[in-house]
Parts: sequence; C-alpha cells; structure tokens
Amino acid sequence: MSEKPSGDGPWWWARRRGAALDVALAAVSAAECAAGAYGLVRDRLDWGLPATVVCVVLGALAGASLVVRRRWPVVPVVVALVFVPGFFGVVLLVVSLYTLAATWEWPSRRARVLVLSAVAMVETFGMVLFATTAPSKAPPAEPLPPTWVFVVISAFVAVGMAVAPMVTGLYVGARRRLVESLKDRAQGLEGELSLLADQARERAWRARVEERTRIAREMHDVVAHRVSLMVVHAAAVERIVPKDPARAQQSARLIGETGRQALDELREILGVLRMTEPQEQVEAPVGGLAELPELVEQSRVAGMAVTLTVSGERLEYVAEAEQTAYRVVQEGLTNAHKYAGGARVAVLLAYVPNGVRVSVVNECPGGVAPVALPSGGNGLVGMRERVVALGGAFHAGREDGGGFRVEAVLPSRLRRPTAPA
Repeated sequence: MSEKPSGDGPWWWARRRGAALDVALAAVSAAECAAGAYGLVRDRLDWGLPATVVCVVLGALAGASLVVRRRWPVVPVVVALVFVPGFFGVVLLVVSLYTLAATWEWPSRRARVLVLSAVAMVETFGMVLFATTAPSKAPPAEPLPPTWVFVVISAFVAVGMAVAPMVTGLYVGARRRLVESLKDRAQGLEGELSLLADQARERAWRARVEERTRIAREMHDVVAHRVSLMVVHAAAVERIVPKDPARAQQSARLIGETGRQALDELREILGVLRMTEPQEQVEAPVGGLAELPELVEQSRVAGMAVTLTVSGERLEYVAEAEQTAYRVVQEGLTNAHKYAGGARVAVLLAYVPNGVRVSVVNECPGGVAPVALPSGGNGLVGMRERVVALGGAFHAGREDGGGFRVEAVLPSRLRRPTAPA
C-alpha cells in the first residue's frame, strides 16, 4: 500500500469514512494504552509524577499508531508487540493484526504475517499466564485451581487475541481480492465485448462495401455490353440510312431488342436486391458457357468480324464459374467494340484437363475509326478480381502484332458434380 488508492479521502485513505474509522479506532486504542500505562506505573512500578506522565503520553502515542495502519500495517503491530508485555494495548494488537493479515498480499508475504502473529500469540500467552500464576502478597481466601487450568486459559486468550484477528483478516483480504479480480475480469470482458462489437460493425461495413462492389460489377457487366452494342448499331444506322434503308431498319430493331434485354437484366438484378430471402436461395439469372454463341452472334450482327472456336468435351461448371467465364468474354467483346473497331476478333472456349479457358483476341484495328464509347476503367479490374477469387488465372494485355488479348483459366475443381446413375 505504497500509493494512495483512488477516492476522495485525505492522504492515504481512499474514502473519508475510512479516515474517520481509523481516527476513532486510534482514539479508543490511545485511551486504552494511556490508561494501561498509568495503571502499570501506579500499581507495579511506583514511579514519580514526571515519569508517569511520560508513560501515559507514550501509551497514548502507541495507541494512536493505528492511524497509519492502512499505509504501513506493520508499524502498529510492532508497537503492540512492544507494549503488550506491559498488560495493555489489547485493542491495538487485535486491530493491527487484522489489518496486517487483510492488507498484505497472501502468500507473497506469508512468512512475515505468520512470524508476527506467532510472536504476538507467545507474548499474549506468557502475559496471561504470568498474570494468573504470579504469587500474591495476601494469602488466597480459597484454594487455587491446578496450574494446567491457567495454561489452558492463557492458550485460549492468546488464540483469541492473535490467531482470531489474523484468520479474520486473511478471510477478508482474500474476499476483497476475489471481488477485485472479478471486477477486473468483468471490465476485461466488457472491453472484449466492446472490441467484438467494433469488429462486428467493421465486418458488417466491409460486407456492405463488398456487396455494393459486387452489385456495381454486375450492373457494369450488364449495362456496358448492351449499351455498347446499342451505340455501335446507332452509329451504323446513321451511316447506312441513306444507302440501305432495309438494313438500317434491321439495325434499329436490333437496338430495340438489345435495349429491352438490358432493361430485363437490370430488372432481374434489382428484383433480387428487393427480395428478403437469403441470397443462397434466390439468384439472378446470368449468362453461362452455353450462351456464348448467342453473345458472339450479337456482336457479329453489330458488324464485328468475330469467330467462336470451341474445343474439348463440353463440361458443366458451377453457376458462379460459368457466369465469370461469360462475363470475361462479354468484357473482351465490349473492349473490342470500344477500341478495335473493324478489327477481326477471335473468341476461344477450350475445355482443358485442368479446367476451362476462355479468351478474346482482337487484331490491330485497321483504318476504321472506333466508335466513341465511354469507359469507366473498371471492367478488366473487376474481371481479374472475379477470376482470382475463384482460384483461376487472368491475363489482359497487348499482343505482339498490336492486338489485345483477354484470357481467363478457371480450375477444374469448379466443375458441377454429376449425380450418380
């Protein structure tokens, strides 16, 4: 107890009522020690008046040492051991032993507590035994009991004055430390719960961000390709209206169909977002590997010289893998519409032993100027993140001849399990 605990009390007291209690105990002990010292000097030692006053003052100071029992608990114990042989300081001894056992940590200072308590018990036993067996000047009126009776009485008094306060102090101190440890544990748990709540909020925020990013990618994949086809058809219509009205009418009809398809896909995505069912149970219809010929045909109708090559045995993959492969081809064709107008484009779908590979390769654009289409710059980045998230490999970059390649390989572990026959 070298530092003052937190509280509103003065000096080393944590609370004002603790200071008041210690002052009251010190006053009682000082009065008891002063009275005991006066009785000792008057009855046994027969000193003069100045010496009697000094003894009374010293006794009062000894009892007053209980004021510092919380700050230095060993001080009142030592003072009590000095004055107990003089047949006074009982209150000082009992309170100081209780304080020593209650405030000192157990078992780190077990030896000190036991030694001081044993000394106090021996002194008390000797004091009581001496007081009861000492020969009296006047002959006793009745025969005295045997000596062992006084020994037993002295032992009981010694245990009551030394052992009982020590045991009580140990119990109170252990209980106090248990309560403090439980409070610390409760505070620690409260801090952990607060940390877990913060982590849960952070995970929820990240989940919302990831969901918004996923929705943005879906919207980009749906809108970018369809709108790119619409812009290409609109540019073609503008060029061929004076020359070939029938073909212009066909292109205008394709623009309408493409727009309706874009609206349908957007409506399906937004409809899924409005539903309250779990996402695992409700999924928006998306493109798959089986729909690649239709996707390539839409670009071919828009005027792109595109070919589709399929190799290997047809295998079915999980919906997320087929959707990702479909989106990679869709993004490659969209980029070809934007930046390689008039160039020949080759689409490859290959079922290889280690998975499925899709690629879109366009040659270097010729003299035809590309249609001016806006670009957000996130299409290829989103495709790479999708493919890597599934454990696949993605590549997008320029070819040696000036063309551009978009390629993705998805692992074979994404194949859809076949039902047993």
